Amino acid sequence: MRFEHALEEAARFGVADRLDQLRQHIPTSWVEAALKWTGTASIRRRRLPAEQVVWLVICMALFRNESIERIVDMLGLALADEDDTKIAKSAVTQARQRLGEEPMEQLFAMTAKTWARRSAEASRWRGLALYGWDGTTMYVPDSPDNRAEFGGQKAGAGRGESGYPQVRVVAMMALRSHIISAFRFAPYSHGEVTVARDLWLEMPENSLAIVDRNFLVKKDLIALELSGNRHWLSRTKSNTRWAVVETLGKDDFLVELEVNETGLPNTWPIRAIRYKRRGHAVSTLLTSLTDAERYPAKEIIALYHERWELELGYDEIKTHLLERQEAIRSRSPEGVRQELWGIALAYNLVRLEMERIADDANVPPTRISFTNTLFLMREEISRMGGDRFAPGTIPKRLESLRRNLKRVLLPERRTERVFPRAVKIKMSSYVRKRPSKKRPAKKTAAK
Repeated sequence: MRFEHALEEAARFGVADRLDQLRQHIPTSWVEAALKWTGTASIRRRRLPAEQVVWLVICMALFRNESIERIVDMLGLALADEDDTKIAKSAVTQARQRLGEEPMEQLFAMTAKTWARRSAEASRWRGLALYGWDGTTMYVPDSPDNRAEFGGQKAGAGRGESGYPQVRVVAMMALRSHIISAFRFAPYSHGEVTVARDLWLEMPENSLAIVDRNFLVKKDLIALELSGNRHWLSRTKSNTRWAVVETLGKDDFLVELEVNETGLPNTWPIRAIRYKRRGHAVSTLLTSLTDAERYPAKEIIALYHERWELELGYDEIKTHLLERQEAIRSRSPEGVRQELWGIALAYNLVRLEMERIADDANVPPTRISFTNTLFLMREEISRMGGDRFAPGTIPKRLESLRRNLKRVLLPERRTERVFPRAVKIKMSSYVRKRPSKKRPAKKTAAK
């Protein structure tokens, strides 16, 4: 049976071997389309053809503590040669270079659009699909090329740059399933608002974006409102000023903001909702949801705090998927970008499996443990390590995974818990370690 046909059979019947547990979510046609669209499909027969390298890049994120060569061997990604020898490390590096970043970007865009929208549609709030986005940073290896390409944070106090180059990342997420809908990254010097600007265009019709006040930019939000039935919800900035037009209820107002920007209306009608949570100061939410009867203030207040689901998603990626290691693997800028797309794809694949488990258990996806699901998936994928792909001869791994529901089911969240925001890690007061210069050889005195 050809490799492509084997994948189609696994997707049809839900039978999973080591990678079919993941492949069933990504039809072979999607991988082939991404490779053809970017012109990177393998023509000559290679031991690591392009479609196999795609899965190598994804599994580099899933198996964070394994070397790249070990992943190739463990999952049988390299096609056999006459002598059945292990593939050389240099051949793996060259295979990644041939693939490049564009097929991974294209594959992510194709899959995320389908998965996130389907997920958000299934858990609407008052007819609106819920999305959120926010920014973070990720460290990359401290190579000269990476530092020149991405830069990093200034340490301050005369201590120079950060120890590692940093990439600015902004993700849009379906909030109730944590599936990433769109993913952007850029050098550290780029601001979050700039990196996220085209994410507004990614929002589907009949949706609501819940964002941090950093994204409260008039021209972006007004353009969103004018593009269809697309709405936004955010917390106000301290310097935002408005005039009250109408009182809609207790601490609920229709207000008007002055715009004073070329090409935009002079005034902007929005809604302001004031509230206070125990242990916190009074807060005010701003939103385009101006219909107080259709969108009650109490529900909007509760809804805003779902924005933190995206922060939990970043924690799942950095702390659990990448196991809190300081930097990702790639020492070249193109390798970094390729790897970041692989990380986003790997995270979504885990989240898709969690969504399926949640459906079986009749609970929301947020009741499923990311840590335990990731552990079980790694265990199932690697259990048959060392064998070549042999569809039809491997036990049904997904059924085994779903029999472990007690290990992945979390208790209901305690909504009454309140914690103040605090910084847990600060930058070190020590100077950054610099590469030592090679000392000249000592001259020996002539005898």
